[in-house]
Amino acid sequence: MPLLTTILASAVLVAATAIAMPLLANHIVARLPELADSPDATRQLLFIGGVMLVIFVLQALATYFVDYQGHVMGARIEAQVRRELFEHCQKLSFTFYDRQRTGQLMSRISNDSLWLGELFHHGPEDVAISLLKFGGAMAVLTWIDPMVAGTIALMVPFAIGYAMIFNRRMNVALRTSKERIAGVNERVEDALGGIRVVQSFANEADELRRFEVQNQHFLQSRKDGYRSEALLWSGMDGFAQLVTVAVIVIGAFRILHADLSAAELLTLLLCVGVLLDPIKRFDNFIRLWQEGYTGFTRAMELLEEEPDIADNPDARPLGDVKGAIAFRDVRFRYEADVPLVLDGISLDIRPGEFVALVGPSGVGKSTLCALIPRFYDVDGGSVSIDGHDVRSVTLASLRRNVGMVQQDVYLFSGTVWENLLYGRPGASDDEVIAAARAANAHDFITALPQGYDTDIGQRGVKLSGGQKQRLTIARAFLKNPPVLIFDEATSALDNDSERAVQQALLGLARGRTTIVIAHRLSTVRHADRILVLTREGMVEQGTHDALMAAGGVYAGLHSTQGRI
Repeated sequence: MPLLTTILASAVLVAATAIAMPLLANHIVARLPELADSPDATRQLLFIGGVMLVIFVLQALATYFVDYQGHVMGARIEAQVRRELFEHCQKLSFTFYDRQRTGQLMSRISNDSLWLGELFHHGPEDVAISLLKFGGAMAVLTWIDPMVAGTIALMVPFAIGYAMIFNRRMNVALRTSKERIAGVNERVEDALGGIRVVQSFANEADELRRFEVQNQHFLQSRKDGYRSEALLWSGMDGFAQLVTVAVIVIGAFRILHADLSAAELLTLLLCVGVLLDPIKRFDNFIRLWQEGYTGFTRAMELLEEEPDIADNPDARPLGDVKGAIAFRDVRFRYEADVPLVLDGISLDIRPGEFVALVGPSGVGKSTLCALIPRFYDVDGGSVSIDGHDVRSVTLASLRRNVGMVQQDVYLFSGTVWENLLYGRPGASDDEVIAAARAANAHDFITALPQGYDTDIGQRGVKLSGGQKQRLTIARAFLKNPPVLIFDEATSALDNDSERAVQQALLGLARGRTTIVIAHRLSTVRHADRILVLTREGMVEQGTHDALMAAGGVYAGLHSTQGRI
Protein backbone atom coordinates (compact mmCIF):
# COMPACT_ATOMS: atom_id res chain seq x y z
CA MET A 1 0.00 0.00 0.00
CA PRO A 2 2.74 2.60 0.75
CA LEU A 3 4.33 1.87 -2.63
CA LEU A 4 1.00 2.24 -4.44
CA THR A 5 0.36 5.53 -2.62
CA THR A 6 3.79 6.86 -3.63
CA ILE A 7 3.23 5.78 -7.23
CA LEU A 8 -0.13 7.55 -7.34
CA ALA A 9 1.43 10.67 -5.78
CA SER A 10 4.09 10.59 -8.52
CA ALA A 11 1.33 10.18 -11.10
CA VAL A 12 -0.30 13.32 -9.73
CA LEU A 13 3.04 15.13 -10.12
CA VAL A 14 3.35 13.91 -13.72
CA ALA A 15 -0.11 15.25 -14.52
CA ALA A 16 0.46 18.55 -12.70
CA THR A 17 3.75 19.26 -14.46
CA ALA A 18 2.18 18.39 -17.81
CA ILE A 19 -0.56 20.98 -17.23
CA ALA A 20 1.94 23.53 -15.96
CA MET A 21 3.85 23.62 -19.25
CA PRO A 22 1.02 25.11 -21.39
CA LEU A 23 0.25 27.65 -18.65
CA LEU A 24 3.87 28.82 -18.55
CA ALA A 25 3.95 28.96 -22.34
CA ASN A 26 0.80 31.11 -22.25
CA HIS A 27 2.45 33.35 -19.67
CA ILE A 28 5.57 33.86 -21.80
CA VAL A 29 3.72 34.50 -25.08
CA ALA A 30 1.18 36.84 -23.43
CA ARG A 31 3.98 38.92 -21.84
CA LEU A 32 6.18 39.14 -24.96
CA PRO A 33 4.98 42.67 -25.90
CA GLU A 34 5.57 43.83 -22.33
CA LEU A 35 8.99 42.14 -22.16
CA ALA A 36 10.05 43.71 -25.45
CA ASP A 37 10.25 47.13 -23.74
CA SER A 38 11.67 45.82 -20.46
CA PRO A 39 15.42 46.25 -19.72
CA ASP A 40 15.57 42.96 -17.81
CA ALA A 41 13.65 40.91 -20.40
CA THR A 42 16.51 38.42 -20.74
CA ARG A 43 16.65 37.82 -17.02
CA GLN A 44 12.89 37.26 -16.79
CA LEU A 45 12.88 34.89 -19.77
CA LEU A 46 15.79 32.95 -18.32
CA PHE A 47 13.98 32.72 -14.99
CA ILE A 48 10.82 31.38 -16.61
CA GLY A 49 12.95 29.01 -18.69
CA GLY A 50 14.64 27.83 -15.50
CA VAL A 51 11.25 27.20 -13.89
CA MET A 52 10.19 25.19 -16.95
CA LEU A 53 13.45 23.23 -16.76
CA VAL A 54 12.81 22.42 -13.08
CA ILE A 55 9.28 21.31 -13.97
CA PHE A 56 10.70 19.16 -16.78
CA VAL A 57 13.19 17.50 -14.39
CA LEU A 58 10.44 16.84 -11.83
CA GLN A 59 8.26 15.37 -14.54
CA ALA A 60 11.09 13.13 -15.78
CA LEU A 61 11.90 11.88 -12.27
CA ALA A 62 8.23 11.26 -11.46
CA THR A 63 7.74 9.44 -14.77
CA TYR A 64 10.82 7.29 -14.08
CA PHE A 65 9.57 6.42 -10.59
CA VAL A 66 6.09 5.55 -11.84
CA ASP A 67 7.46 3.43 -14.67
CA TYR A 68 10.13 1.55 -12.68
CA GLN A 69 8.44 1.13 -9.31
CA GLY A 70 5.11 0.50 -11.01
CA HIS A 71 6.62 -2.39 -12.94
CA VAL A 72 8.22 -3.71 -9.75
CA MET A 73 4.85 -3.55 -7.98
CA GLY A 74 3.18 -5.32 -10.90
CA ALA A 75 5.88 -8.00 -10.90
CA ARG A 76 5.40 -8.55 -7.16
CA ILE A 77 1.66 -8.90 -7.60
CA GLU A 78 2.21 -11.24 -10.53
CA ALA A 79 4.59 -13.39 -8.47
CA GLN A 80 2.16 -13.45 -5.54
CA VAL A 81 -0.77 -14.46 -7.77
CA ARG A 82 1.35 -17.14 -9.43
CA ARG A 83 2.39 -18.44 -6.01
CA GLU A 84 -1.22 -18.54 -4.78
CA LEU A 85 -2.34 -20.37 -7.91
CA PHE A 86 0.47 -22.92 -7.60
CA GLU A 87 -0.14 -23.36 -3.88
CA HIS A 88 -3.84 -23.87 -4.47
CA CYS A 89 -3.18 -26.41 -7.21
CA GLN A 90 -1.03 -28.36 -4.75
CA LYS A 91 -4.09 -28.70 -2.50
CA LEU A 92 -6.49 -29.92 -5.16
CA SER A 93 -7.26 -33.61 -5.08
CA PHE A 94 -6.79 -36.40 -7.61
CA THR A 95 -10.40 -36.03 -8.75
CA PHE A 96 -9.66 -32.52 -10.02
CA TYR A 97 -6.61 -33.65 -12.00
CA ASP A 98 -8.53 -36.60 -13.43
CA ARG A 99 -10.66 -34.12 -15.38
CA GLN A 100 -8.15 -31.31 -16.00
CA ARG A 101 -5.42 -30.84 -18.59
CA THR A 102 -1.97 -29.85 -17.45
CA GLY A 103 -1.48 -27.46 -20.39
CA GLN A 104 -4.58 -25.50 -19.38
CA LEU A 105 -3.37 -25.19 -15.79
CA MET A 106 0.12 -24.12 -16.92
CA SER A 107 -1.43 -21.35 -19.03
CA ARG A 108 -3.43 -20.06 -16.07
CA ILE A 109 -0.47 -20.07 -13.70
CA SER A 110 1.99 -18.44 -16.12
CA ASN A 111 0.16 -16.34 -18.75
CA ASP A 112 -2.88 -15.21 -16.78
CA SER A 113 -0.84 -14.11 -13.78
CA LEU A 114 1.44 -12.14 -16.12
CA TRP A 115 -1.43 -10.09 -17.56
CA LEU A 116 -2.97 -9.66 -14.14
CA GLY A 117 0.31 -8.16 -12.92
CA GLU A 118 0.41 -5.83 -15.93
CA LEU A 119 -3.09 -4.61 -15.15
CA PHE A 120 -2.25 -3.93 -11.50
CA HIS A 121 0.86 -2.04 -12.61
CA HIS A 122 -0.46 0.12 -15.41
CA GLY A 123 -4.11 0.31 -14.36
CA PRO A 124 -3.90 2.62 -11.31
CA GLU A 125 -1.25 4.93 -12.79
CA ASP A 126 -2.91 5.15 -16.21
CA VAL A 127 -6.30 5.91 -14.67
CA ALA A 128 -4.84 8.47 -12.25
CA ILE A 129 -2.70 10.26 -14.87
CA SER A 130 -5.47 10.18 -17.48
CA LEU A 131 -8.13 11.62 -15.16
CA LEU A 132 -5.82 14.31 -13.81
CA LYS A 133 -4.45 15.33 -17.20
CA PHE A 134 -7.87 15.27 -18.84
CA GLY A 135 -9.48 17.16 -15.99
CA GLY A 136 -6.65 19.69 -15.81
CA ALA A 137 -6.52 20.23 -19.56
CA MET A 138 -10.32 20.67 -19.73
CA ALA A 139 -10.16 23.15 -16.85
CA VAL A 140 -7.54 25.23 -18.66
CA LEU A 141 -9.49 25.00 -21.92
CA THR A 142 -12.67 26.13 -20.15
CA TRP A 143 -10.80 29.03 -18.52
CA ILE A 144 -9.36 30.19 -21.82
CA ASP A 145 -12.35 29.51 -24.11
CA PRO A 146 -15.54 27.77 -22.90
CA MET A 147 -16.75 27.30 -26.48
CA VAL A 148 -13.74 25.17 -27.42
CA ALA A 149 -13.99 23.23 -24.16
CA GLY A 150 -17.73 22.64 -24.71
CA THR A 151 -17.13 21.34 -28.24
CA ILE A 152 -14.57 18.83 -26.96
CA ALA A 153 -16.90 17.80 -24.11
CA LEU A 154 -19.66 17.06 -26.64
CA MET A 155 -17.33 14.77 -28.62
CA VAL A 156 -16.17 12.76 -25.60
CA PRO A 157 -19.37 10.64 -25.12
CA PHE A 158 -19.17 9.43 -28.72
CA ALA A 159 -15.57 8.34 -28.18
CA ILE A 160 -16.51 6.50 -24.97
CA GLY A 161 -19.43 4.72 -26.69
CA TYR A 162 -17.19 3.70 -29.58
CA ALA A 163 -14.58 2.37 -27.14
CA MET A 164 -17.15 0.35 -25.19
CA ILE A 165 -18.41 -1.41 -28.33
CA PHE A 166 -14.97 -2.69 -29.29
CA ASN A 167 -14.10 -3.23 -25.65
CA ARG A 168 -16.72 -6.02 -25.52
CA ARG A 169 -15.48 -7.53 -28.78
CA MET A 170 -11.91 -7.56 -27.47
CA ASN A 171 -13.08 -9.24 -24.28
CA VAL A 172 -14.58 -12.17 -26.20
CA ALA A 173 -11.58 -12.46 -28.53
CA LEU A 174 -9.02 -12.34 -25.71
CA ARG A 175 -10.79 -14.97 -23.61
CA THR A 176 -10.98 -17.27 -26.62
CA SER A 177 -7.33 -16.60 -27.34
CA LYS A 178 -6.29 -17.56 -23.79
CA GLU A 179 -8.23 -20.81 -23.99
CA ARG A 180 -6.70 -21.68 -27.35
CA ILE A 181 -3.09 -20.91 -26.37
CA ALA A 182 -3.66 -23.29 -23.47
CA GLY A 183 -4.65 -25.89 -26.08
CA VAL A 184 -1.41 -25.19 -27.95
CA ASN A 185 0.58 -25.62 -24.71
CA GLU A 186 -1.18 -28.88 -24.04
CA ARG A 187 -0.39 -30.19 -27.52
CA VAL A 188 3.29 -29.21 -27.16
CA GLU A 189 3.53 -30.82 -23.72
CA ASP A 190 2.02 -34.08 -24.97
CA ALA A 191 4.13 -34.26 -28.12
CA LEU A 192 7.49 -33.30 -26.58
CA GLY A 193 6.89 -35.20 -23.34
CA GLY A 194 6.22 -38.33 -25.38
CA ILE A 195 8.81 -37.63 -28.09
CA ARG A 196 10.28 -41.12 -27.80
CA VAL A 197 6.90 -42.67 -28.54
CA VAL A 198 6.27 -40.20 -31.36
CA GLN A 199 9.57 -40.96 -33.08
CA SER A 200 9.38 -44.71 -32.47
CA PHE A 201 6.09 -44.80 -34.39
CA ALA A 202 7.33 -42.26 -36.98
CA ASN A 203 4.33 -40.08 -36.20
CA GLU A 204 6.06 -36.70 -36.41
CA ALA A 205 3.87 -35.61 -39.33
CA ASP A 206 0.71 -36.65 -37.51
CA GLU A 207 1.76 -34.72 -34.38
CA LEU A 208 2.57 -31.68 -36.55
CA ARG A 209 -0.91 -31.91 -38.06
CA ARG A 210 -2.52 -32.00 -34.61
CA PHE A 211 -0.36 -29.10 -33.46
CA GLU A 212 -1.22 -27.08 -36.57
CA VAL A 213 -4.95 -27.49 -35.93
CA GLN A 214 -4.56 -25.99 -32.45
CA ASN A 215 -2.11 -23.37 -33.75
CA GLN A 216 -4.50 -22.21 -36.48
CA HIS A 217 -7.37 -21.98 -34.01
CA PHE A 218 -5.18 -19.78 -31.82
CA LEU A 219 -4.12 -17.70 -34.85
CA GLN A 220 -7.75 -17.07 -35.78
CA SER A 221 -8.57 -15.92 -32.23
CA ARG A 222 -5.59 -13.54 -32.31
CA LYS A 223 -6.71 -12.15 -35.67
CA ASP A 224 -10.16 -11.48 -34.25
CA GLY A 225 -8.60 -9.75 -31.26
CA TYR A 226 -6.22 -7.68 -33.36
CA ARG A 227 -9.10 -6.59 -35.64
CA SER A 228 -11.07 -5.26 -32.69
CA GLU A 229 -7.92 -3.71 -31.22
CA ALA A 230 -7.01 -2.02 -34.51
CA LEU A 231 -10.53 -0.63 -34.93
CA LEU A 232 -10.47 0.65 -31.36
CA TRP A 233 -7.06 2.32 -31.60
CA SER A 234 -7.63 3.81 -35.06
CA GLY A 235 -10.97 5.19 -33.88
CA MET A 236 -9.44 6.72 -30.77
CA ASP A 237 -6.56 8.19 -32.81
CA GLY A 238 -9.15 9.61 -35.18
CA PHE A 239 -10.95 11.17 -32.23
CA ALA A 240 -7.70 12.80 -31.14
CA GLN A 241 -7.18 14.25 -34.60
CA LEU A 242 -10.76 15.52 -34.72
CA VAL A 243 -10.21 17.32 -31.43
CA THR A 244 -7.08 18.99 -32.83
CA VAL A 245 -8.89 20.03 -36.03
CA ALA A 246 -11.83 21.36 -34.04
CA VAL A 247 -9.57 23.46 -31.80
CA ILE A 248 -7.65 24.90 -34.78
CA VAL A 249 -10.77 25.76 -36.79
CA ILE A 250 -12.81 27.15 -33.90
CA GLY A 251 -9.75 28.98 -32.53
CA ALA A 252 -9.07 30.57 -35.92
CA PHE A 253 -12.67 31.83 -36.14
CA ARG A 254 -12.42 33.16 -32.58
CA ILE A 255 -9.22 35.06 -33.45
CA LEU A 256 -10.87 36.54 -36.54
CA HIS A 257 -13.64 37.89 -34.33
CA ALA A 258 -11.13 39.14 -31.74
CA ASP A 259 -12.50 36.77 -29.12
CA LEU A 260 -9.20 34.91 -28.77
CA SER A 261 -5.56 35.91 -28.87
CA ALA A 262 -2.70 34.08 -30.57
CA ALA A 263 -1.18 33.28 -27.16
CA GLU A 264 -4.45 31.72 -26.04
CA LEU A 265 -4.70 29.66 -29.25
CA LEU A 266 -1.16 28.41 -28.65
CA THR A 267 -2.14 27.44 -25.10
CA LEU A 268 -5.25 25.68 -26.41
CA LEU A 269 -3.16 23.63 -28.84
CA LEU A 270 -0.64 22.74 -26.11
CA CYS A 271 -3.53 21.68 -23.86
CA VAL A 272 -4.92 19.55 -26.67
CA GLY A 273 -1.49 17.88 -26.80
CA VAL A 274 -1.84 17.19 -23.08
CA LEU A 275 -5.38 15.95 -23.71
CA LEU A 276 -4.19 13.42 -26.28
CA ASP A 277 -2.02 11.56 -23.76
CA PRO A 278 -5.02 10.50 -21.61
CA ILE A 279 -6.71 9.24 -24.77
CA LYS A 280 -3.71 7.07 -25.61
CA ARG A 281 -3.48 5.89 -22.01
CA PHE A 282 -7.18 5.09 -22.12
CA ASP A 283 -6.57 2.96 -25.21
CA ASN A 284 -3.78 1.14 -23.42
CA PHE A 285 -5.88 0.74 -20.28
CA ILE A 286 -8.72 -0.87 -22.28
CA ARG A 287 -6.26 -3.42 -23.73
CA LEU A 288 -4.73 -4.12 -20.32
CA TRP A 289 -8.15 -4.30 -18.72
CA GLN A 290 -9.29 -6.95 -21.16
CA GLU A 291 -6.10 -8.97 -20.82
CA GLY A 292 -6.03 -8.55 -17.05
CA TYR A 293 -9.75 -9.07 -16.51
CA THR A 294 -9.86 -12.28 -18.50
CA GLY A 295 -6.73 -13.41 -16.66
CA PHE A 296 -8.34 -12.46 -13.34
CA THR A 297 -11.51 -14.36 -14.21
CA ARG A 298 -9.62 -17.50 -15.18
CA ALA A 299 -7.39 -17.26 -12.10
CA MET A 300 -10.39 -16.85 -9.81
CA GLU A 301 -12.10 -19.83 -11.43
CA LEU A 302 -9.09 -21.90 -10.42
CA LEU A 303 -8.79 -20.39 -6.93
CA GLU A 304 -12.51 -20.97 -6.32
CA GLU A 305 -12.12 -24.66 -7.14
CA GLU A 306 -12.64 -26.38 -3.81
CA PRO A 307 -10.52 -29.45 -3.02
CA ASP A 308 -12.60 -32.62 -2.90
CA ILE A 309 -10.27 -33.94 -0.22
CA ALA A 310 -9.54 -31.63 2.73
CA ASP A 311 -9.16 -31.74 6.48
CA ASN A 312 -12.42 -31.84 8.38
CA PRO A 313 -12.86 -28.94 10.85
CA ASP A 314 -12.32 -31.29 13.81
CA ALA A 315 -9.52 -33.35 12.21
CA ARG A 316 -6.74 -34.40 14.55
CA PRO A 317 -3.19 -35.51 13.83
CA LEU A 318 -2.69 -39.26 13.54
CA GLY A 319 -0.53 -40.33 16.48
CA ASP A 320 1.82 -43.30 16.72
CA VAL A 321 0.66 -45.70 14.03
CA LYS A 322 0.69 -49.44 14.58
CA GLY A 323 -0.74 -50.17 11.13
CA ALA A 324 -4.13 -51.85 11.63
CA ILE A 325 -6.21 -51.10 8.50
CA ALA A 326 -9.93 -51.77 8.21
CA PHE A 327 -12.30 -51.45 5.24
CA ARG A 328 -15.99 -51.52 6.16
CA ASP A 329 -18.58 -51.98 3.41
CA VAL A 330 -16.55 -49.68 1.11
CA ARG A 331 -18.27 -48.41 -2.01
CA PHE A 332 -16.57 -46.13 -4.51
CA ARG A 333 -17.04 -44.74 -8.01
CA TYR A 334 -14.94 -42.15 -9.82
CA GLU A 335 -17.89 -40.16 -11.16
CA ALA A 336 -21.53 -39.97 -10.22
CA ASP A 337 -22.85 -41.43 -13.47
CA VAL A 338 -20.47 -44.40 -13.79
CA PRO A 339 -20.75 -47.88 -12.22
CA LEU A 340 -19.20 -48.61 -8.83
CA VAL A 341 -15.57 -49.67 -8.93
CA LEU A 342 -15.79 -51.09 -5.40
CA ASP A 343 -19.07 -52.30 -3.97
CA GLY A 344 -19.35 -53.45 -0.37
CA ILE A 345 -15.70 -54.37 0.28
CA SER A 346 -14.91 -55.27 3.89
CA LEU A 347 -11.41 -56.24 4.98
CA ASP A 348 -9.16 -56.21 8.02
CA ILE A 349 -5.35 -56.01 7.86
CA ARG A 350 -3.46 -56.64 11.09
CA PRO A 351 -0.58 -54.41 12.27
CA GLY A 352 2.68 -55.55 10.68
CA GLU A 353 0.95 -57.94 8.29
CA PHE A 354 2.35 -58.42 4.78
CA VAL A 355 -0.69 -58.57 2.49
CA ALA A 356 -0.73 -59.12 -1.26
CA LEU A 357 -3.61 -57.96 -3.44
CA VAL A 358 -4.01 -59.78 -6.76
CA GLY A 359 -6.66 -60.16 -9.42
CA PRO A 360 -7.49 -59.26 -13.03
CA SER A 361 -6.87 -55.73 -14.32
CA GLY A 362 -9.57 -53.16 -13.72
CA VAL A 363 -11.18 -54.70 -10.63
CA GLY A 364 -10.11 -51.85 -8.30
CA LYS A 365 -6.92 -53.04 -6.59
CA SER A 366 -5.12 -49.71 -7.01
CA THR A 367 -8.31 -47.82 -6.19
CA LEU A 368 -8.69 -49.73 -2.92
CA CYS A 369 -5.16 -48.79 -1.87
CA ALA A 370 -5.63 -45.15 -2.96
CA LEU A 371 -8.42 -44.85 -0.38
CA ILE A 372 -5.99 -45.44 2.51
CA PRO A 373 -4.04 -42.13 2.16
CA ARG A 374 -7.27 -40.40 1.04
CA PHE A 375 -6.32 -39.74 -2.54
CA TYR A 376 -10.06 -40.30 -2.95
CA ASP A 377 -12.90 -40.47 -0.44
CA VAL A 378 -15.29 -43.41 -0.24
CA ASP A 379 -18.87 -42.99 -1.48
CA GLY A 380 -20.05 -45.32 1.25
CA GLY A 381 -18.61 -47.22 4.20
CA SER A 382 -15.31 -46.29 5.82
CA VAL A 383 -11.54 -46.81 5.81
CA SER A 384 -9.69 -46.62 9.12
CA ILE A 385 -6.15 -46.87 10.49
CA ASP A 386 -5.77 -48.05 14.07
CA GLY A 387 -9.49 -47.49 14.54
CA HIS A 388 -9.39 -43.87 13.29
CA ASP A 389 -11.48 -43.11 10.22
CA VAL A 390 -9.04 -41.59 7.72
CA ARG A 391 -11.51 -38.72 7.25
CA SER A 392 -11.16 -37.78 10.93
CA VAL A 393 -7.38 -37.21 10.86
CA THR A 394 -5.30 -34.51 9.16
CA LEU A 395 -4.13 -35.25 5.64
CA ALA A 396 -0.53 -34.30 6.42
CA SER A 397 -0.23 -36.72 9.35
CA LEU A 398 -2.03 -39.47 7.44
CA ARG A 399 0.19 -39.25 4.38
CA ARG A 400 3.36 -38.98 6.45
CA ASN A 401 2.54 -42.40 7.85
CA VAL A 402 1.68 -44.04 4.53
CA GLY A 403 4.39 -44.66 1.93
CA MET A 404 3.36 -45.45 -1.64
CA VAL A 405 5.22 -46.56 -4.73
CA GLN A 406 2.74 -46.12 -7.52
CA GLN A 407 2.45 -47.90 -10.82
CA ASP A 408 3.06 -44.63 -12.67
CA VAL A 409 6.77 -43.98 -12.06
CA TYR A 410 7.54 -40.29 -11.68
CA LEU A 411 10.89 -38.64 -11.02
CA PHE A 412 11.61 -34.91 -10.90
CA SER A 413 14.21 -32.95 -12.83
CA GLY A 414 17.44 -32.83 -10.86
CA THR A 415 19.99 -35.24 -9.47
CA VAL A 416 19.61 -38.76 -8.15
CA TRP A 417 20.36 -37.46 -4.66
CA GLU A 418 17.64 -34.78 -4.85
CA ASN A 419 15.07 -37.32 -6.00
CA LEU A 420 15.94 -39.71 -3.19
CA LEU A 421 15.76 -36.94 -0.57
CA TYR A 422 12.20 -36.27 -1.71
CA GLY A 423 11.27 -39.25 0.45
CA ARG A 424 12.59 -37.53 3.60
CA PRO A 425 14.30 -34.14 3.11
CA GLY A 426 16.11 -34.27 6.46
CA ALA A 427 17.67 -37.70 5.94
CA SER A 428 21.39 -38.18 6.50
CA ASP A 429 23.82 -39.28 3.80
CA ASP A 430 24.08 -42.76 5.33
CA GLU A 431 20.29 -43.13 5.38
CA VAL A 432 20.00 -42.14 1.73
CA ILE A 433 22.65 -44.63 0.67
CA ALA A 434 21.12 -47.36 2.86
CA ALA A 435 17.73 -46.80 1.18
CA ALA A 436 19.38 -47.05 -2.25
CA ARG A 437 21.07 -50.29 -1.25
CA ALA A 438 17.79 -51.70 0.07
CA ALA A 439 16.16 -51.04 -3.31
CA ASN A 440 19.09 -52.58 -5.19
CA ALA A 441 19.86 -49.16 -6.71
CA HIS A 442 23.24 -48.27 -5.16
CA ASP A 443 25.35 -50.18 -7.69
CA PHE A 444 23.83 -48.64 -10.81
CA ILE A 445 23.84 -45.16 -9.17
CA THR A 446 27.59 -45.30 -8.44
CA ALA A 447 28.15 -46.41 -12.04
CA LEU A 448 26.55 -43.20 -13.37
CA PRO A 449 28.92 -40.42 -14.57
CA GLN A 450 28.58 -38.32 -11.40
CA GLY A 451 27.14 -41.01 -9.14
CA TYR A 452 24.47 -39.66 -6.83
CA ASP A 453 25.04 -36.15 -8.25
CA THR A 454 24.13 -37.21 -11.80
CA ASP A 455 21.35 -35.16 -13.38
CA ILE A 456 18.67 -37.57 -14.57
CA GLY A 457 16.77 -35.13 -16.81
CA GLN A 458 13.08 -34.33 -16.87
CA ARG A 459 11.08 -37.27 -15.56
CA GLY A 460 14.29 -39.26 -15.35
CA VAL A 461 14.64 -39.66 -19.11
CA LYS A 462 18.35 -40.53 -18.80
CA LEU A 463 17.55 -43.70 -16.84
CA SER A 464 16.08 -47.02 -17.90
CA GLY A 465 12.60 -48.03 -16.76
CA GLY A 466 13.99 -50.45 -14.20
CA GLN A 467 16.41 -47.86 -12.83
CA LYS A 468 13.65 -45.29 -12.45
CA GLN A 469 11.46 -47.75 -10.63
CA ARG A 470 14.22 -48.72 -8.24
CA LEU A 471 14.76 -45.04 -7.39
CA THR A 472 11.07 -44.61 -6.56
CA ILE A 473 11.28 -47.71 -4.34
CA ALA A 474 14.38 -46.33 -2.62
CA ARG A 475 12.53 -43.05 -2.08
CA ALA A 476 9.75 -44.95 -0.30
CA PHE A 477 12.31 -46.92 1.74
CA LEU A 478 13.85 -43.64 2.88
CA LYS A 479 10.47 -42.35 4.03
CA ASN A 480 10.28 -45.43 6.30
CA PRO A 481 6.55 -45.17 7.12
CA PRO A 482 4.53 -47.56 9.30
CA VAL A 483 2.32 -48.45 6.31
CA LEU A 484 3.80 -49.30 2.89
CA ILE A 485 1.86 -49.71 -0.35
CA PHE A 486 3.56 -51.06 -3.47
CA ASP A 487 1.39 -50.77 -6.58
CA GLU A 488 3.05 -52.90 -9.29
CA ALA A 489 6.33 -51.60 -7.89
CA THR A 490 8.49 -54.28 -9.54
CA SER A 491 6.72 -54.46 -12.91
CA ALA A 492 9.59 -52.80 -14.82
CA LEU A 493 12.42 -54.77 -13.20
CA ASP A 494 14.37 -57.59 -14.77
CA ASN A 495 14.40 -60.95 -13.01
CA ASP A 496 17.64 -60.35 -11.10
CA SER A 497 16.57 -56.89 -9.91
CA GLU A 498 13.13 -58.18 -9.01
CA ARG A 499 14.59 -60.90 -6.81
CA ALA A 500 16.88 -58.38 -5.10
CA VAL A 501 14.01 -55.97 -4.47
CA GLN A 502 11.82 -58.80 -3.21
CA GLN A 503 14.44 -59.64 -0.60
CA ALA A 504 14.68 -55.95 0.37
CA LEU A 505 10.90 -55.74 0.49
CA LEU A 506 10.67 -58.73 2.81
CA GLY A 507 13.23 -57.16 5.10
CA LEU A 508 11.50 -53.78 5.07
CA ALA A 509 8.08 -55.37 5.66
CA ARG A 510 9.11 -56.71 9.06
CA GLY A 511 7.40 -54.77 11.84
CA ARG A 512 5.23 -52.65 9.50
CA THR A 513 2.02 -53.11 7.55
CA THR A 514 2.76 -53.78 3.88
CA ILE A 515 0.32 -54.05 0.99
CA VAL A 516 1.63 -55.21 -2.37
CA ILE A 517 -0.37 -55.11 -5.59
CA ALA A 518 1.11 -57.35 -8.26
CA HIS A 519 0.24 -59.08 -11.51
CA ARG A 520 3.48 -61.08 -11.38
CA LEU A 521 2.51 -63.55 -8.69
CA SER A 522 6.12 -64.54 -8.02
CA THR A 523 6.39 -61.16 -6.25
CA VAL A 524 3.82 -62.06 -3.57
CA ARG A 525 4.24 -65.76 -2.86
CA HIS A 526 5.92 -64.99 0.48
CA ALA A 527 3.10 -62.72 1.71
CA ASP A 528 1.44 -63.49 5.03
CA ARG A 529 -1.91 -63.36 3.26
CA ILE A 530 -2.95 -63.07 -0.36
CA LEU A 531 -6.28 -61.41 -1.17
CA VAL A 532 -7.92 -62.15 -4.53
CA LEU A 533 -10.12 -59.33 -5.81
CA THR A 534 -12.47 -59.76 -8.79
CA ARG A 535 -15.48 -57.84 -10.08
CA GLU A 536 -17.58 -59.88 -7.66
CA GLY A 537 -15.54 -58.59 -4.72
CA MET A 538 -13.03 -60.30 -2.44
CA VAL A 539 -13.41 -63.95 -3.48
CA GLU A 540 -10.39 -65.64 -1.89
CA GLN A 541 -7.77 -65.09 0.76
CA GLY A 542 -5.00 -67.14 2.32
CA THR A 543 -1.38 -68.08 1.91
CA HIS A 544 0.13 -69.00 -1.43
CA ASP A 545 0.20 -72.71 -0.61
CA ALA A 546 -3.37 -72.73 0.74
CA LEU A 547 -4.76 -70.91 -2.30
CA MET A 548 -2.90 -73.15 -4.71
CA ALA A 549 -4.30 -76.21 -2.91
CA ALA A 550 -7.81 -74.77 -3.11
CA GLY A 551 -7.58 -74.67 -6.91
CA GLY A 552 -9.67 -71.51 -7.22
CA VAL A 553 -9.18 -68.13 -8.92
CA TYR A 554 -5.65 -67.62 -7.59
CA ALA A 555 -4.53 -71.04 -8.74
CA GLY A 556 -5.96 -70.28 -12.18
CA LEU A 557 -4.07 -66.98 -12.37
CA HIS A 558 -0.87 -68.70 -11.27
CA SER A 559 -1.33 -71.46 -13.82
CA THR A 560 -1.92 -68.89 -16.59
CA GLN A 561 1.30 -67.01 -15.73
CA GLY A 562 3.22 -70.29 -15.59
CA ARG A 563 2.21 -71.10 -19.16
CA ILE A 564 3.28 -67.62 -20.29
